[in-house]
Formats: sequence, structure tokens, C-alpha cells
Amino acid sequence: MNVALFRGRHLAIDGKPARVTFWGQRACRAVLTPPRAMVRFGAALVNRLPNSTLDLEPGHGETLRNVADTTARTLTGAQIVVEYLVRRGVPIAAGIPGHGCWAITDALLDRRDEIRTIQVMHEQSAVHLADGYFRATGTPILAFTSIGPGAMNTLVGMGTAYVDSTAVALLTGSPHTYMRGPGLFQEFERRHQADNPRVFEPVVKEWWQPSRVDDLPFVLQRAWNAMLSGRPGPVLLDVPMDVQAELAEVVMPDPERREARGRVRPAPDDVERAAAVLRSASRPVIVAGGGAILAEAWAQVTALAERRGAPVVTTWNGKGAIDETHDLAGLTIGDTASTCGNILAANADILLSVGNRFTDWSASSYRKGVTFSIPPSKLVQIDIDPREIGKNYPVDVSLVGDARAALDDLLQALGSGGGPSVYRDSPYFAEIDRLRRAWFEQVEIKSGSNATPMTMARAVREVQAATRDDAIVVTGAGLPQGMVKQRWITRVPRTHLTSGSFSTMGFTLPAAIGAQLAKPERQVVAVCGDGDFLQTMQELQAAVLAGSPVCIVVLDNSGWISIKGGQQGVFGRTAWTDFLTPDGSVYSPDFAAIARAFGIHAEQPQAPGDVAPAVGRALASGGPSLVHVKVDRDLAVAGPDKTGWWDAPSPTNHPEEHARWLAGVAEEQHR
Repeated sequence: MNVALFRGRHLAIDGKPARVTFWGQRACRAVLTPPRAMVRFGAALVNRLPNSTLDLEPGHGETLRNVADTTARTLTGAQIVVEYLVRRGVPIAAGIPGHGCWAITDALLDRRDEIRTIQVMHEQSAVHLADGYFRATGTPILAFTSIGPGAMNTLVGMGTAYVDSTAVALLTGSPHTYMRGPGLFQEFERRHQADNPRVFEPVVKEWWQPSRVDDLPFVLQRAWNAMLSGRPGPVLLDVPMDVQAELAEVVMPDPERREARGRVRPAPDDVERAAAVLRSASRPVIVAGGGAILAEAWAQVTALAERRGAPVVTTWNGKGAIDETHDLAGLTIGDTASTCGNILAANADILLSVGNRFTDWSASSYRKGVTFSIPPSKLVQIDIDPREIGKNYPVDVSLVGDARAALDDLLQALGSGGGPSVYRDSPYFAEIDRLRRAWFEQVEIKSGSNATPMTMARAVREVQAATRDDAIVVTGAGLPQGMVKQRWITRVPRTHLTSGSFSTMGFTLPAAIGAQLAKPERQVVAVCGDGDFLQTMQELQAAVLAGSPVCIVVLDNSGWISIKGGQQGVFGRTAWTDFLTPDGSVYSPDFAAIARAFGIHAEQPQAPGDVAPAVGRALASGGPSLVHVKVDRDLAVAGPDKTGWWDAPSPTNHPEEHARWLAGVAEEQHR
């Protein structure tokens, strides 16, 4: 008899059609072989049939599941939440056990064999951790906090997830329903009682504040559907403390039967129109944004690129949509991107946008001819969210739908043909190849430098040299974010994780912990500046408590040097961006010593050639690790190459900088 293990519960499958034996009292799922099928057996049904053998004819599993779904159970609100998470297969909950969520943490304790609880040191980090987990896998987990300041501390994380369309479920405590209004401890009530969740309205897809325990099953399945359907995004469950604690007889929803499944496909006539436009292209370019990654459309992006000989250029969150060693990888676009990507996109006759919002950072603030020239370039735009279609540029053909489904349909409409044997002989491919080589020669100036203190570009190259091709690199705000975007060669999807358009400081370390928990078989490297690291440095403790072997690389330039560079360009001078002591000395703490105080492996390489071996040893240490690298602070070599344009207004009292800004603004194509 073959024995399978599901979530710590044993069940046996004897190899005969649809014969299953149960041990234990929990809901379980069995693979019936043959036929190959999945059947859920509800907990109430199993409770009636302990240690029993069930002979099921093929197709009868659905009937049994229906019976289980209609069986009521008596549970507390917190138990309902945790039971739903277990049924959804959520492996992790991350947060801090404040009084507003005590009942939740107590219920999690009872199910600790099925769902792991991770402690963080700041509530913002719980959301970043959940965000990193989703970006690495496409699977959401739970972040939880207490009421009041614990909840408010998550706003930066929820804003980051909302802007980048990542799915995070946040549960916060809320005032008892019978205590709302008088000014309960940590309650907002001057305009509306229990008003805490209204603060979240701009940064969540939806929020719920259930007032009865028996509301929870309905609310949970609605929240999960909202979070994952269409354009993903974060949701908030603001659960009153008495609703968490009280009992109710409820029927738990079967998540599989409540899901909004399937991929939204564009209209067939629109697909045919798009295919006709693409067939006419002599200089096509594919622009892959974060939506291409969310839809897991990387294989389709590459296939379409090869079919039409079209280079693929990527936004921050689109990196990984094509292997950047592929000869059609046009690399990154925008202000701090690649010359190759910007030139190709700006000179395309047809642009196919896949899940890309055309933000100012990726479109060089819409300055014509820098990243895009629309028109005369024609635009075919694919997006799951119709609000993004035509928002920033006029569209020739719109395809509203899931990126993967739309590309599948488009490939079918285009028909066979193309491929390397065709596109590699074209003059257009010769141009793509020339632009790629020219960019990599430009990259070599900073990345190949042997200077000490080393350039940040050289440090990033050395860090990547110490990692495998499928290593996950995580960045937040600052120069390292742009440097990794420009210089890190992304080979595998879901391995370049960054705080994208919200560009959040403090994202890097907790998001990297989440990614490592999601992908324990992968190397995970958090590349951050000293300013970014200092904002959530306390999560070194979270990494230690979770046993998460994430490697943190702190590229230390003793200041807000990204901001310093921007100030220099806008004002011709800088203010309050260097970390200086009262006597004017440049200051940085000893980050390696701090890491050792947390009990983790730490090194501080001095020369460029020492970085890769230090990172290699850190990754091999078996636990959390930190590598502290001092990098050059000189603005001329400190950051990524500026290849595009970003509209940052310059005041008239700085006439030279103001004149340059006005000249750029005059060339912008506004809506």
C-alpha cells in the first residue's frame, strides 16, 4: 500500500481506483490514482468516519465534497480565519502578536503543524515579507497586526504592494463591536467609530470589517477572490476583537469552489487586429512590465519575440520576462536603464506592451524620443486592467485580458514562421546586436573598475559572480535599486524582486526573508544601501528567529547619495544628504559588527576581488549573513548610468538647471 503525507496528516492510497483510507480528524485531500483526480473530504465527514476505508466510484468524490460543504461546525472567529487559511494551503503567517490579534495568534498556535508563524520586529516588515513571498511564488500569505499603531505601521508595505499589484492579505485587530465609539484604546473615532481601516482605502483593493462571527466565511472567500482575481493587489481584513473570540456555527466555504478561476481572454477580433499590426512591423519591440511576470507569461513573451524577431525591453518589475542573455533581450528602459533598451523602444515602428503601465520612470517622463515615440510608433497594449489601456499613450489596438492568455491567442493568430534562422539574418537583428554590445562596453567602465573604494557597479558584478543563475536578488530604494536594474543579468523569472514604482526604503531585507521562505532551495541576496538597510535593520532578528539563510549585502556610501545626485542635477548643489558628525566627518556604523551582535556570519571585504569570495562564504554559512561593502561616494561614479530623462522640477533661482529642465519639459508628450 502506498502512503502519502498531506500537511502532516497520513492517508493511504492502495493503488486501486478511488480507494482511500483515513487516519486523523482533519480535512484532507487525496490523489486518486487512477483516475488522476483531486477530491476534498470535509472535516465533518471525516470526523464521522475515523479509521475507515471508503470505496468511491469515479466521479463520486464531488458528491462527498458537496455533503462536507453543507456540514456546520462551531468555531471561534479566529479559528474560522485559521481554518480557512489551512484550507487555502497558506503556509505562513507573519506579524507581531499585539493585543488586538491575540485570538488569531492563539488559533495559529493550535494549527502550528499546518501553518508556520513568523515573528517580525516591525509591522511594516510583515507586509514586505508577505510581498516578497508573493513576488517569488505568485502565492499570497497572511500578514497580521494589532489595532492602532500596529495597523498603521503597515501602510508603507500595503502601498508598496498596491502600486506593484502584489497580493497581500493583511489582518488587523479592531475595536470590539460593543465598545466602538467611546474612544477605545487605540481607536480612531472622532469622525466615525472604529475608523482605522478608512486610512487604508487608497492602498488596498478592498477592505472588510465584519461585525459578526458568522460573517467571516463569506468575507474570507470574498477577500481572497478580490486579492487574486483580475489585477492582483492587497486586501485588508479589520476584524473586531470580540468577533475573533466569540463562537458561531458556520459552514466553511470550500476555497476551490469559490475561486474566480481562469484567464480573461481578449476579444478574438481584437487579437486578429493586433496580429495584423504586428505582421506589418519592420522594427517591432515588446515592452514587458510587471504584468508579464504576474501572469507567468515569460515563455509566451520569448516565443513571440522569436516569432517576430522583436527585442524585449523591460521595466523594473518586468525583468525576468526574458532571459537577459538571450540575443533578443533588449534590456531595461527608462531613466536609469540601458541605452540599448531606450534606443530600441524609441525607434520602434510597432510596440507591443505586455502588462506595462508606462510610468514616468519607465517612459522617461514621456519626453519624446528618449524612451518612446508614440506616435509615430504604433501601440498594441495588453493589460488585465482596462483603466491602464490608453492612459498615458494613444493605442492602436487594445487587448484587455490576462497577459499569458492574450499572448497565447496572439501567437496562434500570427501562425507559424520566424525563429532564429530567420531573424538572425535580418538587418534589424544586426542593429539589436550592435546596440547590446555597445551597452555592455559602456557597462564595463564602472563595472570593470579596479578602483578602491570600489564602484557600486563593480560590487554588484562581484555579488552576482558569487551566485547561481537562479539566485533571487531583492532591492528597495536608492542607488542599489537602479544599479541592480541596470547591471544584474536576470536569467530566470521571479528572481529580480524590487519595490518598483513605490521605490520603498526598508523593503529589501524583510522582502528577501519572505522570498527565501518561499524558495528555500534558492540563494537569496538582499542588495541594499546603508540608508535602506538602516530603516528595517531590526529584521536581522526576524531572519535569525526564522532560520532564514538570506545574505544581506550592504553597499555603504554613508548617505542618501541617490538623493544627493538628484539635488545636484536640479539645484546645482546638495543639502543634508551626507551622513556627517558634528565635526564634519563622514559617518557609517560598523554594519558587520552589528550583524555579529545578532549572532550571524558577517564580513567586510575591502578590495573588489574580495567581494565575491566573501559573498560565497556568506551564502555557504547556512544561516543569515551580512557582507558590508564600502563603495565610492563620488557622484560621477557612485550610481547607475543616467540613460533617460526624469522630470524633477527645478526652480527659477537656479537658472542653469532651470533652463535644462524647461528644455526637457518642452519635449514631453502629455496626455
